[in-house]
Amino acid sequence: MEKRALGSTGVRLSVIGFGGIAVKDTEPDEAGRIVAEAVDRGIDYFDVAPSYGNAQEKLGPALEPYRSRVFLACKTGQRTAVEARKELENSLRTLRTDHFDLYQLHGVTTMEDVETILGPGGALETLVKAREEGLIRFIGFSAHTEEAALALMDRFDFTSVLFPVNWACWLKSGFGRKVLEKAEEKGVARLALKALAERRWADGEEKKWPKCWYKPVGSSQEAALALRFTLGKSVTAAVMPSHADLLWWGCDAAQRWKPLSEAEEEALARKARDLDAIFPQRPKA
Repeated sequence: MEKRALGSTGVRLSVIGFGGIAVKDTEPDEAGRIVAEAVDRGIDYFDVAPSYGNAQEKLGPALEPYRSRVFLACKTGQRTAVEARKELENSLRTLRTDHFDLYQLHGVTTMEDVETILGPGGALETLVKAREEGLIRFIGFSAHTEEAALALMDRFDFTSVLFPVNWACWLKSGFGRKVLEKAEEKGVARLALKALAERRWADGEEKKWPKCWYKPVGSSQEAALALRFTLGKSVTAAVMPSHADLLWWGCDAAQRWKPLSEAEEEALARKARDLDAIFPQRPKA
């Protein structure tokens, strides 16, 4: 599998990342088989978070035999230093590791989040201290709004940003463009979320992929187009969502990846116009 540089860190990662939710609620043997196949297929970038149900508990034992060979990213959804430290220590124990290669502030959405995280006693203090202690190598964040992502990059020297780089969101409204441009300007490595998302689930719609909060693309051919769009942007890697079958679609697409033609991107743009894209987020009622 192709590998790309993670900014200026000297690290190179597989262009497909393993989303930890893929092993959520699996039996131990199944989790082990999924992780082993992912490693065999060239994936060396694994990402998980405490909020992903029991994914940490399942991933820790399955990944343990390969830990020295992979890049392990984790996250904290806590906004204060004290709570972030508790979450970090619990994740280290649960994932059976003595350090994380990348530790990220998770799902930063509002400017209130930003101010709390960066202020006195905020979660960033824990991440900086953990880096000094050798518990983490690099500090990053994931965000679901452009406003929060841009503000964080302006106020701290993050290694990476994990952000939705999705064909439907980008082609319908330009969502994500400003974040990638700012990250390039700042020298922040770009990691992609939601590459395989198509639209929000409709009310009452049967969910074929129950671990996805959105409807993903419906076939390996559509997955290939979606990945070609995302990997054609200035990203290091795209983290695959929720189900092992979607992960294998991503691996297949990466093996024969090439940039979209102008006609292919125009066709995706026409399709995107009629979709209920998952970002930007709807305002709360």
